[in-house]
Amino acid sequence: QVQLVESGGGLVQAGGSLRLSCAASGRTFSSYAMAWFRQAPGKEREYVAAITWSGTNTYYADSVKGRFTISRDNSKNTVYLQMNSLKPEDTAIYYCAAGRIATTQRHAYDIWGQGTQVTVSS
Repeated sequence: QVQLVESGGGLVQAGGSLRLSCAASGRTFSSYAMAWFRQAPGKEREYVAAITWSGTNTYYADSVKGRFTISRDNSKNTVYLQMNSLKPEDTAIYYCAAGRIATTQRHAYDIWGQGTQVTVSS
């Protein structure tokens, strides 16, 4: 069973950048599609980006397309989310998730990390 631990969150000014990491334990990491979701206070958890098991294909929510980049390094059992041109509306807890297919659907992911807080000040 894969376990996920996110890191890299913090406080940043609008227009700044952060890179989130999600480290996975377990030997089967490379067989999982991975995704990032986020949840702002009082809102539903929403899809941000996903990547296939090989890293060949990536997918993004319209709200982050062109600003965020998802990538993975299967040799390090890690998935990343590079976030540029951050906006106050990007403020949320960011979660990484593992599943069998890369999809926008939250229910398709059965392994979740604990989350890391990202706060963007205006």
